[in-house]
Amino acid sequence: MRVLTLPEAEVPAELKLQVAELQDLVWPRPPGPSADPVHDPALSPSSMLLVDGDRVVAALDVLSKPLTHAGRTYAASGLSAVVTDPARRGRGYGRRLVSAARAAIEEGGADLGIFTCDRELRGFYEGAGWEPLPGAVLVGGTVGRPFPSDQDGFDKLTMAAFLTGFARRHRAEFAGARIGLYPGEVDRLW
Repeated sequence: MRVLTLPEAEVPAELKLQVAELQDLVWPRPPGPSADPVHDPALSPSSMLLVDGDRVVAALDVLSKPLTHAGRTYAASGLSAVVTDPARRGRGYGRRLVSAARAAIEEGGADLGIFTCDRELRGFYEGAGWEPLPGAVLVGGTVGRPFPSDQDGFDKLTMAAFLTGFARRHRAEFAGARIGLYPGEVDRLW
């Protein structure tokens, strides 16, 4: 097995189709092709795929942007659309890919890795090197049309990795805080 990391726009069509099929198994969409972009190009989307031979067994995307919080600006990246083939779950494939993504985010120079997940996935992400931010709410969308991770029916857990000394020195400012990510209308929350 190998991990492929490519800019989202450069993922070969056959692999992109396999990722879409996995995503449809986990998050069914209406039938038919969609013209909607997967991710906003302004977020420098990068796809990471765990490939067994010619088959994608797990996939995720890494999105990045500056994040200003408590008067400081951080180079931030986060995980999006993390998926593992349901028939291959429980074998460590997802954890391997999420751990590789954390390492890639750190190697890429981000101060901070931050994203939301379903609360029941806390242990999964902790096992891959991420830590929960108790009481923190990630606010997506835009300033004019915010999309908070604690809105009714959408209660998510915020996970983070403080990757640089700068970020580690200010870790306490994130716990229990509303964090204005504002990735836009395409990726309302990563």
